[in-house]
Amino acid sequence: MDVSFLGGPHPQRGIGVVAPFDFALDRELWRWVPDEISLHLTRTPFVPVEVSLDLARLVSEHETLRDAVRALNAAEPEVIAYACTSGSFVDGMVGERTMSAAMEAASEVSSLTTSGALLEALTELGAQRIALVTPYTDSVTEALEDYLGEAGITVVSRTGLGLTRHIWKVPYHDVVAMARTAVHEDVEVDALFISCTNLPTYDAIPQLEAELRVPVISANQVTMWSALRRLGTSAMGPYQALIDDSARRILRGPAIPEPPLPEPVQEPPLQEPPAYPEYPSTE
Repeated sequence: MDVSFLGGPHPQRGIGVVAPFDFALDRELWRWVPDEISLHLTRTPFVPVEVSLDLARLVSEHETLRDAVRALNAAEPEVIAYACTSGSFVDGMVGERTMSAAMEAASEVSSLTTSGALLEALTELGAQRIALVTPYTDSVTEALEDYLGEAGITVVSRTGLGLTRHIWKVPYHDVVAMARTAVHEDVEVDALFISCTNLPTYDAIPQLEAELRVPVISANQVTMWSALRRLGTSAMGPYQALIDDSARRILRGPAIPEPPLPEPVQEPPLQEPPAYPEYPSTE
């Protein structure tokens, strides 16, 4: 069969993605990406270390990044993204900036990290007081809080799972439960951030925004949002405040009050039946 009439495939623009060796959510990244954009993924070399500050430093070494970016250059991406939150916040804001600079030096295209994209997203939303959800141990979560503090972001509340492996297996149910713990009526926050690119969040974001009535952003979401902005296009994600202006306007508006319950109908009191006159007996 002659298929020459199809004329395709259409030209694709590319985003190069460097991910840690244990990254398992490739499909989630694609869900934010429009059809005309391709993702070109590569991974850092395996190291026998569980999720920790040590691992974050190992998967973000500059030589490791340069090798990964050089491999991606063959596909000619227009932007490079380092998709790892802990690896890009572990050495603070200076560490994040030097990572981006090292990737740009190896690729000569615009480069970004998840943690850098996080700060961009918080600025976009005007969020300075946030709730934080992570799958990490306390030491890793505290490093993230320190990074945010450097940028002038206050973590009002936080919750985590204390995991050191298999983070991608966490179900949405647990993500939602953590978010409900972090955002409750006793705290006032501008946004909720769900950290770790290996934690699934795509389908949970709209539900959480509707329930908690604050913008909800996640590691994979901000990474793709920032990379696509550099290409002059938008991420896909219905009913997500970072991406959908209508969703953001709804969250900024007043909460929709519950309709009042109807007042109970007052039944008139029962009337005694009229008394009938007594007639003399004819007997």
